[in-house]
Amino acid sequence: MYIKLIQPRMIKRPMDTDLKIHMAPPLGLLTIANILRKEHRVVLENENVQLLHLDDKPDLVGISVTVDVLPRAMEIAACYRKKGVKVVAGGIHVTCASHLIPEDAFDVLCIGAAEGTWPQIVRDFQQGTLQKTYRCTARMQGRDIVSPAYDMLKTEPYLYCNVVHTSRGCPFRCDFCYNSSNAQPYLNREIEDVLADIKAIGSRHIMFIDDNFTGNPVWTKKFLEAIRPLKLKWNAAVSINVAQDPQLLDLMRECGCESLFIGFESVNPASVANVHKNQNTMIAYEKAVEAIHSRGIMINASFVFGLDGDTKETFHATLKWIVKNRIETVTSHILTPYPGTVLHQQMQKDGRILTEDLSLYNTAHVVFRPMHMTPEELYDGYVWIYKMVYSWKNILRRMPKCPSQRMPYLLFNLLYRKYGRLTDWLCRKITYQRIGYIAQRLTRYV
Repeated sequence: MYIKLIQPRMIKRPMDTDLKIHMAPPLGLLTIANILRKEHRVVLENENVQLLHLDDKPDLVGISVTVDVLPRAMEIAACYRKKGVKVVAGGIHVTCASHLIPEDAFDVLCIGAAEGTWPQIVRDFQQGTLQKTYRCTARMQGRDIVSPAYDMLKTEPYLYCNVVHTSRGCPFRCDFCYNSSNAQPYLNREIEDVLADIKAIGSRHIMFIDDNFTGNPVWTKKFLEAIRPLKLKWNAAVSINVAQDPQLLDLMRECGCESLFIGFESVNPASVANVHKNQNTMIAYEKAVEAIHSRGIMINASFVFGLDGDTKETFHATLKWIVKNRIETVTSHILTPYPGTVLHQQMQKDGRILTEDLSLYNTAHVVFRPMHMTPEELYDGYVWIYKMVYSWKNILRRMPKCPSQRMPYLLFNLLYRKYGRLTDWLCRKITYQRIGYIAQRLTRYV
């Protein structure tokens, strides 16, 4: 069989350049490819980095769907269905909100882990017994998770192909996150399998792209000891409570941690309490930043604006906090009630949803009625804080005290954020892969 897997093009936010969409390959589709390629011809096309070839006729098409790309995914599906090709939709939005997807948009909905659905989908297709919905009902274990097919990658279009996942899911259930819909339990992979992926990548600079790298601290400590001999340089996403474990932080630094992505969400305590982000408190913020910085680890802080405790003053307070604490990089979002989450259910019940245009659900548009400001004030504040954080004045004021951190800090703040369009132009001339490699060399990720 000829099976085609498609990643629809994401919609960029106002501050993003094409560097964003060329950042890393889609590991989910590469995992499906690895499940199927022994018995079938599998082709993967990522619309973020290439033109889709819609003039072919595969036996089966699989499309990865997040909420904001659903409209585009439906367009792609329609092109193939007109030719009689069966189309399977999967991904986080399908898993969490399958009941909200139009009945006639796709032939098949794939809910849950690919390992527990795709083999049966293919068998039923071959036997002519294809069903409308497939749901992974098996209790997944870490050993069941299949590695991505790294060797299938065409590396030139990506800044970083050295991306690895050590887990799936998150132990927390914040109201605005898809995990609040109990999409999947938190699950760590077998350490040997992760080590095999690192070996397959062949780089000492690794991006761990888990929702929560330290969701199971016991497992994380075992894994860190396992990678210690590899002398890696790596970054990962963690929850704020990682700073409550000094032994874990020390071990992370000793084993090559360079930076951590942390969802602070808001500097307003009332705001995070309203969405059951109970692991976040202002006291924890200050102590966590101090603990992480004291170990020479940089912070990429994520903030969500528009929470019910937020006002217009929240933007200025957040900027002041960011500069005061020398937060190295910042990622901001407008609160977005993803369909299927607790937040969406509550806002829909309260009549606060302003639009059902899912292409706007990419954390860069106001799709609900804020509590203490207008939609326009929320959007303007969101754009303003990006401009202020990455102004020359505040880039200099946030300069890390540790000399070894200054090069990676400047590369991100200047070449990725402030002058991202120039960097993107250069990438198009000499490939994204080479720019990513040069950045690694300049920051001593070798």
